[in-house]
Formats: sequence, structure tokens, C-alpha cells
Amino acid sequence: MTLLALRFLTVLLPAVLLDLILGDPRWLPHPVRWMGRTISALEPFLRRAFPKTHTGERIAGGALVLLMAVLFGGGSVLLLRLCGVASPWLAWGVEVWFSFQLLSARDLQVESMAVYPPLKSGDLEGARAAVSRIVGRDTSVLDGSGVAKAAVETVAENTCDGVISPLIFLFLGGLPLGMAFKAVSTLDSMVGYRTPKYQYFGTAAAKLDDVLNFVPARLSGILMCLGAALLPGCSGRRAWRSFWRDRKKHASPNSAHSEAACAGALGVQLAGDAQYFGTLVRKPTLGEPVRPVEPEDIARACRLMYATEGLTLLLLAGIGLLLNLL
Repeated sequence: MTLLALRFLTVLLPAVLLDLILGDPRWLPHPVRWMGRTISALEPFLRRAFPKTHTGERIAGGALVLLMAVLFGGGSVLLLRLCGVASPWLAWGVEVWFSFQLLSARDLQVESMAVYPPLKSGDLEGARAAVSRIVGRDTSVLDGSGVAKAAVETVAENTCDGVISPLIFLFLGGLPLGMAFKAVSTLDSMVGYRTPKYQYFGTAAAKLDDVLNFVPARLSGILMCLGAALLPGCSGRRAWRSFWRDRKKHASPNSAHSEAACAGALGVQLAGDAQYFGTLVRKPTLGEPVRPVEPEDIARACRLMYATEGLTLLLLAGIGLLLNLL
């Protein structure tokens, strides 16, 4: 059996099952939270270590990316080898445990669906508070439809970098490559903004995140279109049309692919103008407003996410099987 096929069966499948069962219990230590704390600790040190110029900030940000990849990717290699010395079963258990924590499907569902009860009951302030935990925009200005749309967009966009991308990198390189990817993804979410503070410091993180998600983003969009064709209440044809037409509308080369497919699948219009840090950011819309966004679309987006994850697993299993036959 090839290494990829063995990794799929012994690491990827158990990790996906654990994610579906456990999600992200807040009481458990989590590598992404460790990454966030490490980034926060290293950033001021690196800013002081390099000249306070645009070039110096870019170099400092690049050094942070390198350090994070080495600490968490290389650290995973060392951890697995040390565990392997004690017991191969221990190494396997550690790899599966940390691999499951790199997947976010269940957590995305739980956090996005937390918006539904207050939204459905008319508690707009409660719905705004719930959605503020999963989006970066200003939620105080959102009406009920805007809150539902923000939750749907979060599920659609994070289907790629929270579910499909980690699956692919875990499949290709096991826990070390998965950890290195997640470190870059976490960096992008913390410093990859075009704000005065991070415009130059976050360049390396943002660019590398774009490179790593380039293939997974497009694959996510295509598989989400296929998932829409299989799910009741969704339109695969409309999803494909929206994906093909709108997938390049965002400034980010990757963020609109799954979002455009989701908009078409549900028959709603996503994206558009939004406020971030008190500033209105104008964005093109994705999809067609066949009908208004409604609270039930949050659950529909979650089902699309799971369908896309399932199709990705089938694709990776097929690749592993094919390589095993060659």
C-alpha cells in the first residue's frame, strides 16, 4: 500500500470522524490557539529586530512566516519521531489527534448555527453578537438579512481554508505539512490585512496563503457545485453558472470561488459592500438574488460544506487507490 493510501486510511479518516464528533471543545488545548499566542509574542520582537522601513517590515513579516512554519511544521516532525521511539501506536494517536484539530467543519457548523436561534426569534442584538464571533466585519450595522448573509458567507469561504485545504495538506504530507499550512493560514488571519499596521509586515503571510490555497480554492468551488447538484433544495446548474462567472470578482485570488458557488447553489446574492474597522469596503456581489437570504440558508450552507468535504474525501481516496494500483 502506498504512503498516501495508508495515510488516508489511518490518519485522514479518523481525523475527520473525530472532527465530526468532537468539533472544537474550548476546554481542550488547541494548536491554532498556540499559533495565535506565538504570533502575538514574536511580532513585537521581530518588529524591533528589523529597520522600521517598508522593506524592513516585509523582511520581519517574512521571518515570522519562516519561524512559524519551522516551529509548528518542524516541531511536528520532531514530536512524531519522539513518540515513535516510545511506541508507533503513540505516534499514530498523536498524529490523528492533532490532525483532527486542524479541521474546522463541525466548529463552523456549531458557530454559524448559533446565529440561527436569536435570528429566528427576532433577537437582532443576540444574532449580531453571535455572528460577530465568526466574521471580521462590523456587525452593529447589519439587519436580519445581513446577519444571515454574513453567516452564510463565513461558512462558504471557510469551507476552503478551514476544511478542504487542511484535508489536502494532511493527505499530502501528514501532520507536519498540515501544521505548516495552518500556521500560514493563522498568520494570514492575524496579520494579512491591508491596514496601515500590516500593509507591509503581513505581505509574506498573505502572499504565501494565496499560493497554498490556490488549488484548494478552485477545487472547493468545483466540488461545491457538484455537491449542490446532489443536495435537495440546491441547484448545481445555477451554482456552476455563478462559480464560473463570479469566482474572480474579489480582490483576493481565492476567496470568491466557494462563495460564488454557494450563492448560486442557494439562489441568493452574497458579498457586496461591508464595513470593516469602521470603514466601508466596496465589494462586487456574487450570485443572483433569486430570493432574499433567510435564516434557513445558514443550515443549507453547512450541508453544502459537508457535501464538499465528503466529495473531497472521495477524490483523495480515488487518488490513493489509483496510486496503489500503479
